[in-house]
Amino acid sequence: MFTGNKYTVRRKIFAFLGQEVEVYDENEKVVLFAKQKAFKLKEKLDIFTSSERTELVLSIQARNILDFQATYDVTDGSGTKIGAFRRKGLRSILRDEWEVLDVSDNVVGIMIEDNMTLALVRRFLLNLVPQDYSIIVDEKEVLDLKQPFNPFVYKLNLEFKDEKFDKRLGVVGGILLAIIEGRQE
Repeated sequence: MFTGNKYTVRRKIFAFLGQEVEVYDENEKVVLFAKQKAFKLKEKLDIFTSSERTELVLSIQARNILDFQATYDVTDGSGTKIGAFRRKGLRSILRDEWEVLDVSDNVVGIMIEDNMTLALVRRFLLNLVPQDYSIIVDEKEVLDLKQPFNPFVYKLNLEFKDEKFDKRLGVVGGILLAIIEGRQE
């Protein structure tokens, strides 16, 4: 399921008690399903191979209950940590920015909103402007995350630019944006 270079993350509109996200491969086949339970103090998302939720593939768990600079640990289905994402608190007010961390919490890259001007327009004037992010490792774009214009459905197209970057972590970055940043809409 992590062999392709293009994926689409789509947030479901009518999810009962929590948010749900589906991840599609390039052939428009659902390859992952994520569900965030409602009313949890500590955010947690479990990612499965289907909506039946029988095979756990990845999990995303917030370290703290309320945190302006939240860190989300990413584990595989066996519970082994594969990395983390840490939101840059104050820097994310004007332009979303996340640090990409390795298993030892060393910063290995950033996930950043590409255009400061459009970010400001989106925050203060018109929330219909699509988001565009990049994950950058060693000053090289390894993943492009683009939201096509659609005022009704939140979608995020992912295109991997470097085979060395862990696609599981990249897909989780897209899911985080759909769930966490998508709340700003």
